[in-house]
Amino acid sequence: MLPPASFPWRWAVLWRPPPRAGQPPSVPPSFPPSLPQPPSSSACPHGPLLLGAAAGRGGRLHRGPAHPGQQPPVQGPFVLGNVQPDVFLAVIEFLYTNSVSLNSHIALEVLTSSVEYGLQDLCKLCVEFIKDTLSVEQVCEALQAAVTYGQVDLQQHCLAFIESCTAAVVRTRGFHELSDTVLARVLRSDRLAVDELDLVQAVREWAHVSSAVLGRPVPEVAALPVRELRLPLLAPSELATLESHNQRDLLIPVESIAAAWRSHALRRGSGVPPQLCRPRRGTRPRDHHRHLDSHAK
Repeated sequence: MLPPASFPWRWAVLWRPPPRAGQPPSVPPSFPPSLPQPPSSSACPHGPLLLGAAAGRGGRLHRGPAHPGQQPPVQGPFVLGNVQPDVFLAVIEFLYTNSVSLNSHIALEVLTSSVEYGLQDLCKLCVEFIKDTLSVEQVCEALQAAVTYGQVDLQQHCLAFIESCTAAVVRTRGFHELSDTVLARVLRSDRLAVDELDLVQAVREWAHVSSAVLGRPVPEVAALPVRELRLPLLAPSELATLESHNQRDLLIPVESIAAAWRSHALRRGSGVPPQLCRPRRGTRPRDHHRHLDSHAK
C-alpha cells in the first residue's frame, strides 16, 4: 500500500530474498554505518570482496577469486563510476548480505547499477520495490528506465499506472523528460484517462521542453509522438483552433491536420489509420464520433 502524500520519502524497506535450498537463513550484519568483514567464498555467492576508498561520487570494488585456490583475475578493479554514495553502499550491502535497503531516492539508480554489473537478483528486488512504491511524480522516470533496461514487467506496470491517472501524470517533470520513443509508446494506448485536446497540449509542452534541451526544432523532436495523436477525435472548432496554434511552432505536420479535416468532410476516417479514429478511455464524446465508430473498429 502506498504511503499518504504527506508521508516523507525517507522510509526504507529491507528487501530480502528467501534463502537458497539447503542454506539456513542468515542474519545480516549491521549496515550502515559499519561494513561487515568480507565473508568467506562459501558464504558469499559473489566471491570475497576487497573494498577500496568510496569517497566522493564513486568507489572502487575489487573482486577476489570465487573459489579457494583460484588465482585472482588479471583485470583491474571493478569501478563504480559516477555513482552516488548511497547507491554505492546499497550495491555493496547486497553483495555482502544478499539483501538491500531501498528508498524512492535511490531505487532507480540502484536498478541502473544492477543491470550494468549483471546483478540479476538485485535487479529483481529493485523492480519489485519500484512497482510497490510508484507515484505520479516518479512513474515516467520508472517507465523510461524500464524501457532502457528491457524490464517488460515494470514497463507494463508503469503504463497501467499512467493509464489510471493520465491527467496528473502529463503535468509532471518526468513526463516532459520522456524520450520520443517512450512517449510514442504511451500515446498508442487506448486506455489513457485524458481527453485528446488535453493530450495534444501536453505533447506540445513536452516538445518545447525537449526542443530547448536538445537544441533541435520542435517539429523534429516531436516527429514520432505526434503520429499517435488522434486528431480526427477533435470537433471542427477545436481542430480550427489547433490549426491556428500550429502555425506558431509547426508541431503537427500539415498532412495530419488535413487528414483530420477530410474525415470531417467525408464523415468517415478516410485515409486515416483506424487507431487514430478510436476514442480513448478519457475521450469526451463529440457529435461526429458516431461517424468514426465503424472505421475505428
